[in-house]
Amino acid sequence: MARRRRGLPVNGVLLLDKPAGASSNHALQRARRLFQAQKAGHTGTLDPMATGLLPVCFGEATKFSAHLLEADKVYRTRVELGVVTDSGDAEGAVIERHAVPRLTEADIEGVLARFRGEIDQVPPMYSALKHQGRKLYELAREGKSVERAARRVTVYDARLLACEAEAFELEVRVSKGTYIRTLAEDIGRALGCGAHISALRRLATGPFTSDGMRDIASLEALADQAEREAVLLPVDVLVDHLPRLDVDAEAAGRLTHGQSARVEAGGLAEGETARLYRGEAFLGLGTVTGPQEVAPKRLLSTAAE
Repeated sequence: MARRRRGLPVNGVLLLDKPAGASSNHALQRARRLFQAQKAGHTGTLDPMATGLLPVCFGEATKFSAHLLEADKVYRTRVELGVVTDSGDAEGAVIERHAVPRLTEADIEGVLARFRGEIDQVPPMYSALKHQGRKLYELAREGKSVERAARRVTVYDARLLACEAEAFELEVRVSKGTYIRTLAEDIGRALGCGAHISALRRLATGPFTSDGMRDIASLEALADQAEREAVLLPVDVLVDHLPRLDVDAEAAGRLTHGQSARVEAGGLAEGETARLYRGEAFLGLGTVTGPQEVAPKRLLSTAAE
């Protein structure tokens, strides 16, 4: 006998404002309990120290969350000069101290220019990347360090917001896989005094910005489950960047039963992925297999209802 899943069949995307001091998973579980959701997942880890945008996917939205893992992100951070920590942030142990030279905004801008565009970045030991089946941060906590290959990432923009004698604030837009802690460390090294970050806030990921964020307290203040679910974005916002195909009732029936269907592909190339709709109802994703044919790729469980 199938085991009944506990919770409610909540579907949608919550733009959660993660609080400082909580892991991404802890924030996710708090949101899941608040919404009484059967299933939930997030779309990209934030360090416990970090705050800001953590898109949380409920129910059917979890099927499409991988599309956000590839997304560009925007962060605001505070970089403290003269102190290097083992984790690259203020929560780590201090391992180096250096005198901070007298720096002008022009000095910092000159170094920032070297970090815009494509750069090679060595991932930090305090990260969730794995080495021989173990997460790097687990090894780091044991005092171990392993060789990490540099990865190519892109810093699309790095804007100086404020400058003090021994600190400055940045807003950066970066590609997936970019570590802001490591970026700050590398900038500090280039300035000749080392650095770590003391604050980090994610402002955007892919199409989502901080404008629609909700923190746990504001969600708890809502009157009931209906009001909470009303703040969720629809499932298809996760794949809004993909082309749309509208299908008729016959094609929808075939697709939801796992069969290819005759569809006017609208000039899409073979192999392209498209959003499928029957009227205004989102069915899921399909793969174009010919000029007038599409095959199901990832459909909603409710599409066949």
